[in-house]
Amino acid sequence: MLLMWHNSGRYNVGLRDKLIYLFAAVAGVLLVWNLYTMFYVLPDELNQGPVYRIFFFHVPSLFVGMIGLLLAMVASVGYLTVKDFRYDEAAAAMVEVALTFMIAGVVGGSIWARSTWGIWWTWDARLTSTFACILLAAGYLMLRKAIEDPTARARLSAVLCIFAGVDVVIVWKSIEWFRTQHPAPVLAVRGGGGMAPGMEAAMYWNFLALGLLAAALVLMRMRQERIGREIDALRRTLRERE
Repeated sequence: MLLMWHNSGRYNVGLRDKLIYLFAAVAGVLLVWNLYTMFYVLPDELNQGPVYRIFFFHVPSLFVGMIGLLLAMVASVGYLTVKDFRYDEAAAAMVEVALTFMIAGVVGGSIWARSTWGIWWTWDARLTSTFACILLAAGYLMLRKAIEDPTARARLSAVLCIFAGVDVVIVWKSIEWFRTQHPAPVLAVRGGGGMAPGMEAAMYWNFLALGLLAAALVLMRMRQERIGREIDALRRTLRERE
């Protein structure tokens, strides 16, 4: 697994930095191309008009955020199993990045809902479970700030992260389990009727672009988490010597 390598040597640090630059560059090129396609190639949607273009960021942002939380849950289980702090670093980085993308997805969805449904927000099953997921991810980050001991912080954070990962499954299945404000699945990958020709492909390309951007951010945050943990260890050593 890419995020789990041992990055203490010069070779791995250099490889990680190259991957960050590569992911960011490819994501930037894809985003520029996708924006051109969305605004200059694809026509307005028949029923929604131009506002449907929000979906090209709303849906992929939520997908990237939910996948990030699921991967963080896997990393948290890994930490609880083998007590390796690299898993904790990966989980912390992925939760932070995933939270950012989920908030972006919810904000974009609210703008679309105001234009299409006439409301900014409603407490239907999908939105409520997504809001709970955001609260769990935010609580995870606050918990890490509140606990100084690295072992206790990693253990308690891992448990909370598992709950966030379970909630992702509820978010994903909510529109199938409950018939509320959100419509049934639209994308063909979920068994829906699919979007108009060309539109669904553009969404998948944007998902790839945002996914690569998220991967670059996670790699950067993992490096910062490693440095922060080393600094904390030095501080504790100095306090013990005083």
